Amino acid sequence: MKWSFRIGRISGIDVYVHFTFLLLLGFIVIANLGREGGGLHVALREGAFILTVFGIIVLHELGHAVAAQRYGIRTRDITLLPIGGVARLERMPDDPRQELVVALAGPAVNVVLALGLYLGTVGAGRIIADEGLLSGTFVQRLFWVNVWLVLFNMLPAFPMDGGRVLRAILAMWMDYVRATQIAAQIGQAMALMFGFIGLLFSPLLAFVALFVWIGAAQEASVVQMRAALSGIPVEKAMIREFHTLSPRDTLGVATGHILNGFQQDFPVLDDGRLAGVLTRADLLAALAERGATAPVGEVMKRDIATAEPNEMLEHALARLDQCACPALPVVRNGGVVGILTSENIGEFVMIRSALRGARNVRPEAPPGKAV
Repeated sequence: MKWSFRIGRISGIDVYVHFTFLLLLGFIVIANLGREGGGLHVALREGAFILTVFGIIVLHELGHAVAAQRYGIRTRDITLLPIGGVARLERMPDDPRQELVVALAGPAVNVVLALGLYLGTVGAGRIIADEGLLSGTFVQRLFWVNVWLVLFNMLPAFPMDGGRVLRAILAMWMDYVRATQIAAQIGQAMALMFGFIGLLFSPLLAFVALFVWIGAAQEASVVQMRAALSGIPVEKAMIREFHTLSPRDTLGVATGHILNGFQQDFPVLDDGRLAGVLTRADLLAALAERGATAPVGEVMKRDIATAEPNEMLEHALARLDQCACPALPVVRNGGVVGILTSENIGEFVMIRSALRGARNVRPEAPPGKAV
C-alpha cells in the first residue's frame, strides 16, 4: 500500500504502518499534552495505550493469516491504518466453509484476549464489566477494546469480517456471486443508515459509513470480475500485437515505440528468450536520471511474473494483483506470444458483456409481420 513503511516481520509476514497512523499517534499525544489535567505522563500513557491497541489489531490480523495458512493460502502482508488493520491474503478460500473459518479467526483472537483480560482482572479483585472504554485501568480499557473490536468486525458488512461470514453462510446455499451481491447490498444498506446517523450526531460514524460503502462495492466488483473470467484461457484476452526490446537497445528506442503506438510496457528478449520487462514507470525514471542513451538491459526488471496461454484468466489476474506489475508476458516454450494487462482484461470483459447483451436483444419485426 502506498505511503506505508515496513516495521517488522512476524511469522514470515511483513507488517507495514501507514503514515497516517503516525499522524493519529502524534495528534493523541499532543492533545493530551495541551488539555487540562494532562501533561507528559498522561500523553505518554495514552500513546502507549494506542500502540498496545494496534498490537492487538496485529494479533487479530495474524489470526486470519494462520487460519488461511491451514488451507495453503499465503498472507502477503499486514498494514496498520488509523481505522484498523488489513491482512492481504493471496486469495480467499474457494470453499465457503473455509472462508467462514478464516473470517472468524480474527474476532476469535479478540474473544480469547478479552476473556483472558477479564479473568485476570477478576482474579485481581476488580469487576471489569463495570468500567468503560474511556475509564478504568489500562487493562480494563484493553478489555473493552477487544469487546468493541469483536462487535464492530462482526457487523454483516464488507469489508468487515461479518460481511465475509454472511457471504460464506449464504454461499453454502446459493451461487457465490449471488451471495456476494446480497452481502454487499446489506452492507451498503447499513452504510446508508450509519451515514444518516453520522451526519446528525457523529462525523466519525459518517466516515465509517463511507468506508463500508466503498468496501462493499469493491468486493462485489472483484467477485463479479472473477466470475466473468472463470473458464476463459489467457490466450483469449492477451494482446497479440506488441513490440519487444533487446537488452542492448537504448531507452530512446522504447520511447519511440510508446510515442508511435499504444504499448507502454515491453518484454525484453535476449536471443529469443525472455530476459525481463521494461515498464513505463522504470523507463520514465531512467530517462530523467540517465537519458535516452542508457541501455534497456540496465533498467529492465529481471525478476518478473509470467502467464501461460492455456491457464485461466482469473488466476493470471490474481497474479497481476499479487506482483503489483502492470503487465504479464505470456510465455509458451520460452518464447513470448502475448502480453496481459489488467486494462486489457477489463476491456475483454466489457466487450464480452456487450456481445452477450446484443445476443439477448430480440430483432424488431418488419411492418405488418409478427415476430
